[in-house]
Amino acid sequence: MAAEQQRGIRVTQAELLCKDACGYYGNPAWQGFCSKCWRERTRKAEADRQETGPHNDAGSPLTFSKFEEKKNMEKGRKVNTMRRLFWGGPSPPKRPESSEGQVATLKAYQSIEPGDFTSFLKLLRNPSSQRLQSRCTAFLNTMEAYHGLPVQKQSDLVQDFYQNIAVHFSSLSEIQVSQMMEHMEKLIMTRLHKWVFCHDSCDDEVKDLALQRRIRSLNWVTPHMLRVPFPDESAEVVSDPFLPAITAIIEMDAKRAPQDKLTCVCKCSQNVFQALSTSNSEPANADDYLSGLIYVVLKANPPRLHSNMQYVIRFGLPHSLMAGESGYYFTNLCCAVAFIEKLDGPALNLSPVEFEGYMQGRRAPSKRGSERQKMARETQDQLEDLKGRQEKVDQGINALKEQLQHWVQSVKAQIDEVTSQSALTQEEIKAQSGFLQSRSVSTLTQADDVKDQSLLLLDGQESNNNTCLTEC
Repeated sequence: MAAEQQRGIRVTQAELLCKDACGYYGNPAWQGFCSKCWRERTRKAEADRQETGPHNDAGSPLTFSKFEEKKNMEKGRKVNTMRRLFWGGPSPPKRPESSEGQVATLKAYQSIEPGDFTSFLKLLRNPSSQRLQSRCTAFLNTMEAYHGLPVQKQSDLVQDFYQNIAVHFSSLSEIQVSQMMEHMEKLIMTRLHKWVFCHDSCDDEVKDLALQRRIRSLNWVTPHMLRVPFPDESAEVVSDPFLPAITAIIEMDAKRAPQDKLTCVCKCSQNVFQALSTSNSEPANADDYLSGLIYVVLKANPPRLHSNMQYVIRFGLPHSLMAGESGYYFTNLCCAVAFIEKLDGPALNLSPVEFEGYMQGRRAPSKRGSERQKMARETQDQLEDLKGRQEKVDQGINALKEQLQHWVQSVKAQIDEVTSQSALTQEEIKAQSGFLQSRSVSTLTQADDVKDQSLLLLDGQESNNNTCLTEC
């Protein structure tokens, strides 16, 4: 049960560090040592071999190994000749420079922003940087003239150039020296890329083809087999969260400077962490990252991956590979490639028979679990969608109820207002009708009185007329 819950390909921090316990990152290409310790061991072994070489028996026949040794000694003398061309003697005298000009030049270098390679080139063309420019030009011309040297010798020459040229910026801070050396590396290696990349003296091209075939034969490996904390989905899905990381690792072959290639590795690794964080509820750890990086390399199958890694190892700045973010990411990339080259059944929780069946195409990863997970996710999404719609409908119903209540209340208030106004109007009408009725009654009464008076007057006048007639 614990094995099923284990996440990622487990690699401890101690396994990433140098075997000499110097504190820097080691590398499988250097047999677990960092670049500094590996070069010291290589040079020491070469010096011991040169010391013991001349003491061989002079009467012995000239074998092929002695012929190779003599050839290497001649190449070594060529390398020493080149170093004398660059730096003069073992301790070349320094040209006297005015302190004011040197201070002004260093201030100008300090003002360059990180990554501003164009400003660095403009400053390098100034008369104050003529000595530095001359040294770079002489080194480039000589390296191009001796491009037939073995690639390891060329690597030693470039690393020696880095060490000697760093003295020019020794008065700057450590961070500024690193920035200037990154610009210097880009200047030198952009010119030398076509001469030293995938050199004829090494078997990088053969190893590139072998690694590509190996990765192509492992195209059946799924994220679940690598214990990547990511849902099992088809690699052809356009919305694959690892797609930006795959694109970044493929872009590495298009870059010429080792620092630019390392930038692609860093970008790829950051995208791996981003994909892991978006596809898993728990934060991604180092084991998850290595598993995700292995998955990205298997799906991307980057062109000339071995040559690009060896190019960075041979001609990159030591501080970029031995420490820091770029060193950690590049070391994990080397571990991922080494894991792929040695991948077997137990590493994927498969039996040897199952592993061989997958490798020979007789078996295919089951998609039943992924289909079920996909259906479950789709059902869950539909349920969440329906739940959201139901909430919106409920909110609409409640809003409609509130609007209806407000409308009923407003209508009722209007009816009450109209009813009260009609009652007042009826009372006024009744009052006015009563007043008019009373006035009409009084008017009729007055008319009756006037009629009675007029009758009395008529009676009185008639009696008067009768009296007059009698008297007459």
